[in-house]
Amino acid sequence: MPEKVIMSEDEIRRALTRIAHEILERNKGSEGLVFVGMRTRGVPLARRIAARIKEFEGADVLIGALDISLYRDDIPYHGVNPVVQRTEIPVDISERRVVLVDDVLYTGRTIRAAMDALIDFGRPQSIQLAVLLDRGHRELPIRADYVGKNIPSSRGEEIQVRLEEVDGRDEVVLLQDLEKEGVKP
Repeated sequence: MPEKVIMSEDEIRRALTRIAHEILERNKGSEGLVFVGMRTRGVPLARRIAARIKEFEGADVLIGALDISLYRDDIPYHGVNPVVQRTEIPVDISERRVVLVDDVLYTGRTIRAAMDALIDFGRPQSIQLAVLLDRGHRELPIRADYVGKNIPSSRGEEIQVRLEEVDGRDEVVLLQDLEKEGVKP
């Protein structure tokens, strides 16, 4: 599949810096915040945003990691046994403001599953959502509070976020499935 870089390393860095500022502004600082990154790429994104906040405010934000494998609503349809990763929530999230961090917001189903999983760990004061990319095509009434970039896309396209911590480089690429688009290669 042909791929096109739609966000460079510098653009990712700038987007995360902007998100960090927006989180601080909306929450009037970092007190009472807990970041929960969704496995896999939401975790390093949460760490990066927290690092920016530390630079600006000198304050540490607690960071957790959430695996939603068992909360997904598509498991029965695909007949696949999910690979469950570790969930690590460093503190009781009850009465805290949780910022859920993920790489791409698409249909909203993954975020719904993440909210269900979070509620099993306590009753947060609020859950806010930060995503690097919003590609549209929502199936549920879910929206992000903080968005690095809106990327309108077709369902025949795939967006891949590549991060240094997981993939060895920082970039976001758009993969176009030419056959799904009705184009013969």
